[in-house]
Amino acid sequence: MKPQHSVALNGLDPVSYFQNGPVQGDVAISSEHDGANYYFANEENKGAFDAEPGKYAPQYGGFCATAMSEGKLFGADPTNFKIVDERLFVFYRGVGGDTLPQWNENEGERLPAADKFWSDESYA
Repeated sequence: MKPQHSVALNGLDPVSYFQNGPVQGDVAISSEHDGANYYFANEENKGAFDAEPGKYAPQYGGFCATAMSEGKLFGADPTNFKIVDERLFVFYRGVGGDTLPQWNENEGERLPAADKFWSDESYA
């Protein structure tokens, strides 16, 4: 079973990333997807998510995409993100640095490596 967060994206509205950038969701407007709770800024965003959760949910269960590309699970800062081909990726940023620049340096190789690690049958 893949690791799960109880509250995805630290409560930020996943649909808002695809609009004008992430905004805080409301705990009273929520949905569950893949074992995580998502909060939304409004009912319209909740409806969009409920119709297509795979379109809006962060890749790799909300774990750092750069770490995933290296075969590691590491938490992410949901305000440190990038949208690539309509997919939401989040990255670590903290006392250890910022992994988004590493991702950007070699996205062409990191993206398939991260996808492979996440979908690896021994990991699923």
